[in-house]
Amino acid sequence: MLLDRYLPRIEFDSYEDFKKNYKLNIPDNFNFGYDIVDEWAKQDENKKALVWCNDHDEEKIFTFKDISLLSNKAANYFRSIGIKKGDVVMMILRRRWEYWVCAVALHKLGAVIIPSTLQLTKKDIVYRGNAAKVMSIVCVNDDFVIDQVEKAMPEIPTLKNRIVVGQPRDGWQFFEKEIEHCEDVFERPAGDQATTKDDVMLVYFTSGTEGMPKMIQHNFIHPLGHIITAKYWQQVQEDKLHMSVSDSGWAKFGWGKIYGQWICGAVVFGYDMDKFVPAKLLEKMEHYKLTTFCAPPTMYRFMLLEDVASYDLSSIQHWATAGEPLNPEVNTKWHKLTGHNIYQGFGQSEGPVLLADFQWDPIKIGSSGKPSPLYDIKLLDNDGNEVEVGEEGSICVMDVKNNPPAGLFTGYYLNPEMTEEKLLGKYYNTCDMAWCDSDGYYWFVGRNDDVIKCSGYRIGPFEVESALIEHDAVVECAITGAPDPVRGQVVKATIVLKKGYEPSDELKKELQDHVKKTTAPYKYPRVIEFVDELPKTFSGKIKRAHIRHIDEDAAKK
Repeated sequence: MLLDRYLPRIEFDSYEDFKKNYKLNIPDNFNFGYDIVDEWAKQDENKKALVWCNDHDEEKIFTFKDISLLSNKAANYFRSIGIKKGDVVMMILRRRWEYWVCAVALHKLGAVIIPSTLQLTKKDIVYRGNAAKVMSIVCVNDDFVIDQVEKAMPEIPTLKNRIVVGQPRDGWQFFEKEIEHCEDVFERPAGDQATTKDDVMLVYFTSGTEGMPKMIQHNFIHPLGHIITAKYWQQVQEDKLHMSVSDSGWAKFGWGKIYGQWICGAVVFGYDMDKFVPAKLLEKMEHYKLTTFCAPPTMYRFMLLEDVASYDLSSIQHWATAGEPLNPEVNTKWHKLTGHNIYQGFGQSEGPVLLADFQWDPIKIGSSGKPSPLYDIKLLDNDGNEVEVGEEGSICVMDVKNNPPAGLFTGYYLNPEMTEEKLLGKYYNTCDMAWCDSDGYYWFVGRNDDVIKCSGYRIGPFEVESALIEHDAVVECAITGAPDPVRGQVVKATIVLKKGYEPSDELKKELQDHVKKTTAPYKYPRVIEFVDELPKTFSGKIKRAHIRHIDEDAAKK
C-alpha cells in the first residue's frame, strides 16, 4: 500500500473528523512516475494497472511493471529526440493505451504535458502551440487529427517533433516502432534535470467559453490532491476496476483515469470508444464487472433512455458524477434501477474535487455535497464578505497566497500578470455560485454569468433545468436569460426532446405549467425553443453563453 506514505491517517469516523484531521505528507521531489508507478511495480510485479479495450475487439491488460518498463523505454526515446525537463509536449491521444505510457514517461523526464482533444482544428492547434511554445506533438493516427496538425505545423516555430501512435504514418515518427529498441531502464534524473514539487508538470487549456482558452498550470504534487477525488469521493478500491468516462484531452481524465486511482492501487478501465453509444457503454460495464464508475450527468441521462434494467450492473458498488450538476430526477431514476445513489462532485480544471458527497453523511439529492478537507472554502459576495446561511455567493478557495493547497493550480502558464490577479490575493474565486444550508451542504446555482436577473428576481439555471428534466418529453435543456425590454431578462429554455415528442405550442404550455408546479412559479420559462442538440464545448459542457449571445445579437436587430 502506498497511501500510508502520503496520509498519516487513512480512515475517519465522520465528515467532521475527515475535515479536521485529513493531512498530506508531501515530499519535496514527488514525481508520479517514480514514486507511484515504479513503486507499485517494485512491490508487486503482477499488480494490474490498466485494462484497455476499444470498439474493434482489441483488449490489452497492463501491470504496473508493464507501465514502468514501457514508460522507461518511452522516456529514453523522448530524451533521444531532445525532450528534456521543462519542454512542452502536446498529446492528442483520445483514450489510447499509449496515453498512460507517454504521460508517465514525460513525468519522469520532467517535461510539461498538454492533454488535448482530437476535435481541435488547425486554428486551435496553432493557438495552443504558440501560446505554450509546444516542442513536440504525440497524436493518435486519425485522419482529421493528422490533417489539422500538419496544416498547423508551419505556423508553430517551436514545434520540432511529430509522433504518431497506433499505426505508422508517412512523415511521422511511429511511437511503437521507435521504443522497440530503447532500454527499459531509466535512471531518475539528478541535478538540474531532477523535478521538484514546484515545477510545472501539466497544463490544461480551458474550454474557452469566455474569450480565448487560458492555460492552467499544475505542479508535480497535483496528483496527490486527487487522493480525495479517487478514494473519498469516487471510492475506488485497490485491485478493483474503476471507470471514469473522459477523453484524455480533459482534466476529467486526470480526475478519474490515472492519478488518484493509481495512487490508491485501483485498476483503471480504459474504454477507447469511437463515439458515445449508451448501449455499448452499458455492455462494457456489464462485461468487465466494474466496481466503481463515474460519468458526466449527460451520459447518465442518455443511458436512462436505454433499458438499463436489462444489464447486470450489480458489480458496481459506487456511482459518481461531475462536470455539471446532476438533476435530481436523474438520480431518482438511477437509484430505482440500481439501488444506488449517484454521488456528486464539483470542481474545475483548476484543481481536484472541491465539493463532494462523501461517505459519512447521507446525500441530499440535488446538492453538491460538502467541502474537501484540502481546502478552506467559503461563499463570498461581490465585496469579498462571507454570506449568511441560505444566501448565494461565489465559491471561493481561501488563503491561496500564503498557503497554496495541494492539487490546486499554481497559476496561468507563461502569464504572471493573470496569475497575480487570480491567485496572489486573499482567495481564488471559482466564479461559480452556490448557497449553503444549515447542515453544511452546498447547492449549486450556476456560473456568475449564467444567473438570470428577471424583474428583480435572481434565478439560477440549474433549478429550472432540473424541473424540466423531470418531464417525460425532455432529454436535456439549457436555461438562459433572454433580453426583454420590460423585465430586463426573461427565462428561456432551449430543449432537446425525446424521440416520439414533436415541438408544438401545446407542449410549450405543458412544460411551462410543469415548471410552475415543480418550482417557484416566477421561474418558469417564458420563452421555449426546441432544438436537435445543445451547443457544447469540446469537453461536453453546455455553452449557455453561446445561446445568450445569439439572443442578445437578435434583440439588437
